[in-house]
Amino acid sequence: MGKYDESTRDALAEAFKRDGFVLLRDHFPRATLDVWRNAFMPLLQPHLDAAREASSSGNRGPGRYYVTLPFEGEFADPAIFCDDDIVGIVERVAGRDPVMCQLATDTPVLGSEYQDWHRDTPPLFDDAPETPSFQLAVNFPLVDVDDRNGPLETTRGTHRMSREESLAGLEAGRFAAERVPMQVGDVMIRDVRGLHRGTPNLSGEPRPMVVIGYSRAWYFRPEVHIDVPRAVFDALPARARRLLRFNPQVETTARTFDENYRQFAY
Repeated sequence: MGKYDESTRDALAEAFKRDGFVLLRDHFPRATLDVWRNAFMPLLQPHLDAAREASSSGNRGPGRYYVTLPFEGEFADPAIFCDDDIVGIVERVAGRDPVMCQLATDTPVLGSEYQDWHRDTPPLFDDAPETPSFQLAVNFPLVDVDDRNGPLETTRGTHRMSREESLAGLEAGRFAAERVPMQVGDVMIRDVRGLHRGTPNLSGEPRPMVVIGYSRAWYFRPEVHIDVPRAVFDALPARARRLLRFNPQVETTARTFDENYRQFAY
């Protein structure tokens, strides 16, 4: 059923089309995400240990780690990735019958730096105006996020213009850089083309941010996918199985992954 009626979802979708993102405050139960955080920390630790032993940077830059979540247990909860409000908004801005294509986290730690301003995907056509939305990211933190631990910094309205145009507008002051503090339970739905960057985590604790990717059914990026165990897939409700229909099915899923996906300076 969700928390919002159809008219509220319509209004949120219109705000998304204007700004390139919307925030759903206090949307998920904190207790549920506390379970996610406790399950996530052992997945992050090998990355921290490997970087320390090799005296190297994180896989997303200094002190920043991209960690794929195994699609099992608490991380395969349809109450999260098949939430009626979220999917309802996704369908309004990215078309009916979307697909879920990504389940991962972005985590800066102490020593992280400002990322370059970027978009997460290139335009569909290099020589044509920007199109309606075709890929969205749903972000929610596993700890409270404020100015100390690395909030996302983003811009409004840049999802419908080229990277060059949006960078020029940011430099000229036509677009404001906007930091987004979030509490555990808050959800951000954003067009991945909106100009944004990560900021430094100045605290002594990791700041994990979950990202669930949704795309129009015809859009495929080979560098992102979800390995879905067959037993998990078979136990899901029909709508959840439909969202996952293009992902590979496996017998078992890994606990750690070769994190070959990187964000690019699009």
